[in-house]
Amino acid sequence: QVVAVLLLLGLLEAEGRCFFSRTQEHCVCYNLSQESLGSIIQCLPAAVVEFWGGQLEKYTTFTISEPGPSAMETLGSLMIRKIVFGDLLVPEILLAQVLRFFSYTQVQELVFESCVFKGRGNWAEIAGQDLPILSLRFHNVTSAPLTGREQDFSSLSSWLGTLQELAVTGSHVTSLPCGLGRVFRALHSLDMAQNSLGDESLVPAFCEGAFPQLHVLSLQRNNLTSYHGACESLQLLPELQHLDLSQNKLMAALPSSCQWPASLRILNLSDTGLDEVLTPLPPGLEVLDVSCNHLRAVDISLSSLKQLFLSQNMLRAAPSVGNYPMLETLHLDNNSIPDLPWGEMKLLGHLQDVSAAGNPYNCSCSGAGGVQALAGLGHLGQGWPQDYTCHLPPRYRGWLVQDVPVSVLQCNSAAVIAPVCVALVLLGVAAG
Repeated sequence: QVVAVLLLLGLLEAEGRCFFSRTQEHCVCYNLSQESLGSIIQCLPAAVVEFWGGQLEKYTTFTISEPGPSAMETLGSLMIRKIVFGDLLVPEILLAQVLRFFSYTQVQELVFESCVFKGRGNWAEIAGQDLPILSLRFHNVTSAPLTGREQDFSSLSSWLGTLQELAVTGSHVTSLPCGLGRVFRALHSLDMAQNSLGDESLVPAFCEGAFPQLHVLSLQRNNLTSYHGACESLQLLPELQHLDLSQNKLMAALPSSCQWPASLRILNLSDTGLDEVLTPLPPGLEVLDVSCNHLRAVDISLSSLKQLFLSQNMLRAAPSVGNYPMLETLHLDNNSIPDLPWGEMKLLGHLQDVSAAGNPYNCSCSGAGGVQALAGLGHLGQGWPQDYTCHLPPRYRGWLVQDVPVSVLQCNSAAVIAPVCVALVLLGVAAG
């Protein structure tokens, strides 16, 4: 029965084979058939098994009986922790039957890649079934719309209520019904990147009681346009710590009075078209990514901020790092910044990672000296020294900043002239 279940998940008329890597405990199967049964058996010791290619439509009437005691024992002894299904046409009615067998296994992660789900499964058959699967991932899949399927999700609530990670990416999802979120009572991570969610779909998706334990949410690269709308829609997520809104084109109406969840620690607003960092921001924010935008200045204070990403903007000056006393990482690459605030930076005991390549540096003594001082402390990472070049003064245009001569005589003539003047005065007094 164990082999029968594995065959059903990858069966095809054309002959196929499985390839097992003992060192990686990884087995990949292509276009399996009954004739290649011996090939699939070698996957049983693997921790990760992948099935690629096939159509399972002709098996929709196949009835899988409950396993006997010996089969249950065999299923429970398998080392398989992750199963990947790729390039498959999957009848839901068959999937509903097969899922029952997972309750006897130790499989914790289930992945569907480039699959087409067809029909409607009889999910009531496994109502109340507990499954060990904690992570469920779909990428580039096609299925019936989620709206109107609340009863299906209700039948699976015993299992879905314990799921910890869910990803549905690149699958043209346009909406999430409110009832769906309420089923996922223990979900910690939700990845909805590269879909078609719009502003109007967020309010029902994150309604009151939905995703009560959600810590990580990615809405990257959807059809969101309203900064304020996204903020308002996510206010009911009391445990949210990490939010990714990158690669949406957000319009910001000023001023915005919306309060992001106070629990938020990581906020990614990169490549969203913003020309200003809008406040208020969560007071406990530790990581803020606003790179690849149209920012001309950044004037915010966050006492707990540890990482600030501002690369590829239009900044003409570095932000005042004194506003971020706990700052450890500051990225300023590819802006229009002529010099770095070395005087402030050297006072920040936590600052370890500064990246500021691709800026038009003014290589006067203070400009070049500050950058060289940061490099001397080992704070400049990738891009130093080859991507740090001088724009001014003209005599140093095109030079590497590290090659600009910086000395007391050249950079601080007062430090040399003052002692000379004092000496001349003393000599004059002595001669008199």
